[in-house]
Amino acid sequence: AMCRVAATLKPSPDSDIKIEVWMPTSRWNGKFQAVGNGGWAGLINYPAMSEALRRGYATSSTDTGHTGNTGSFALGHPEKLIDFGYRSVHEMTVRAKAIIDAFYGNGPRYSYWNGCSGGGRQGLMEAQRFPNDFDGIIAGAAANPRTRLYAWDLWVGHATLKDPASYIPPTKYPMIHQAVLNACDAIDGLKDGLIDDPTRCHFEPTVLECKNGDGLACLTAPQVEAARKIMSPAINPRTGAEIFPGMEPGTELDWGFLAGGPEPPSLAIDHFKYVVFENPTWDWRALNFDTDVALGDEIDSGTTSAINPNLKAFASHGGKLLMYHGWSDRQVPPRASINYYKSVMDTMSGATNTLDWLRLFMAPGMGHCSGGQGPNTFDAVGALEDWVENGKAPGQIIASHATDGKVDHTRPLCPYPQVARYKGTGSMDDAANFVCKMP
Repeated sequence: AMCRVAATLKPSPDSDIKIEVWMPTSRWNGKFQAVGNGGWAGLINYPAMSEALRRGYATSSTDTGHTGNTGSFALGHPEKLIDFGYRSVHEMTVRAKAIIDAFYGNGPRYSYWNGCSGGGRQGLMEAQRFPNDFDGIIAGAAANPRTRLYAWDLWVGHATLKDPASYIPPTKYPMIHQAVLNACDAIDGLKDGLIDDPTRCHFEPTVLECKNGDGLACLTAPQVEAARKIMSPAINPRTGAEIFPGMEPGTELDWGFLAGGPEPPSLAIDHFKYVVFENPTWDWRALNFDTDVALGDEIDSGTTSAINPNLKAFASHGGKLLMYHGWSDRQVPPRASINYYKSVMDTMSGATNTLDWLRLFMAPGMGHCSGGQGPNTFDAVGALEDWVENGKAPGQIIASHATDGKVDHTRPLCPYPQVARYKGTGSMDDAANFVCKMP
């Protein structure tokens, strides 16, 4: 049972931000949890709100100011793009706290943000722009920085879909994946079907090049080059500088999301079509990875990309930031989170003890926000609560994997750059037999 409040916020004349606030009518835990969106948003995240409510939270979500998971709303509406980029979440948070206070007679003792993908980006944006909104933020697999991420999506499209000769049929993905596992699975000392630390795996697709004509067990020369580009960063062709990291070894079974065709994801095309070029007929094949990416950065200028590494204000008020990312993410290459984490560590070193308020957990074998062959289910909310409310920074988070609803193995997720290492005895499917240590 709950009190459900729906409201429309108009911080600008062109704003039309829908929010909902749900408040349990009994057994409220005294806390507030706002939940994030994915992609271009465009809807209230009812499933995530339901989970927060089940845990006793008052909760809220926003459609970020438009309807539908497409970027077309941004064409000719700069204020709506600002709403999507950061303003809607902040306005929702301020109003939700006031509504909670009016309903219960007092505001929340603690306020949390919980989001993955687009919601991870929203969480980072909150920490950067509105550091006092939340006491704790969960930022999973942050789709960030957006212009660079979507340029990388089109980099894969150019590599695999622009020329039919470069297209890799999905029927070949299992063969490529098995070759990667054969080369790298045992690097961590365990042959368990998981690549524990893909940064140590240096797979060269050339070993799969066909010797006697095309077939399911090999790659043609153009396909070899396409596979290499999928697994490599997008690069500025003029300067050689990295635009965005590539997919990691171990993701091969899921290459179809970007490389399966017939076109790259509309999420990426929409960004350049409606935001960068403001041209609904723009063709993704025309993207220039030098000048057009630079133009995208200039136009965005931090509106939707959460790249500021200076989180001093967030840390100073006692905020805690828990980041996580699956190593087998097919949608947002995981080194993007590592890159942002490192930028914060570099910027904040000397100003504060970063490990007291910022931790990143990398999940071997986990896909985008969930799923995958590795342990992919874990209680990030509980870990953050213990950190914020009891001062217990998470030294590990136990993750599980289930098949047909039954847990078949567990593994600790470790604070980056630590990794889980097998103790040498006991079941390899039991997290108790692993310890977090530096690689």
